[in-house]
Amino acid sequence: MRQHQPNPGVLVHPDGSTVTCLEWNTDDQGEYLLVEHNISRNGAINGPHWHPSLTETFTIIQGTMRFRVDGKNIWAGPSERLTVTPGQVHQFWNESDGQMIMRHEIRPPGNHWQMFMLIHKLETEGKLNKKGIPSNPLWLGLAWKSMDGYIAGLPVTVQKVVMGGLARIANALGYTVNGKS
Repeated sequence: MRQHQPNPGVLVHPDGSTVTCLEWNTDDQGEYLLVEHNISRNGAINGPHWHPSLTETFTIIQGTMRFRVDGKNIWAGPSERLTVTPGQVHQFWNESDGQMIMRHEIRPPGNHWQMFMLIHKLETEGKLNKKGIPSNPLWLGLAWKSMDGYIAGLPVTVQKVVMGGLARIANALGYTVNGKS
């Protein structure tokens, strides 16, 4: 295996949750990113969305996750695995009594590590609302762009025009993971 990216490390959120880059490599199936999520808060982790070209595989190490994939609820516990393929609408929740630890493989990685870094930056700077959504529309546009997909229920064209437009303005004004606060 050839390593594509240096290991970017661990993102520690204010509540103690972490996102750790375990591998960013290429194998005979192509490039992939493997991260480990250690989540302490219960409830929704994201909203319903889909990716046109990413395949995500989730493996539960500790705790219980509830996934909704194409409208079907699926609960997974330790050693259970779920794969979400391109085009499937998905969302997930931590349903554990305590810590939930999950391995998350993304093929190809797309902008996912950048998304994790951006959400970490915004959360540590207090720029997310109670639902974990960026309060500033320019940061929202960049978060949307980095998710490599689309929000379920909103027309793709509207997302490309509105959210993509916000992302382009943010980029023009110097908003980056390491840039403006």
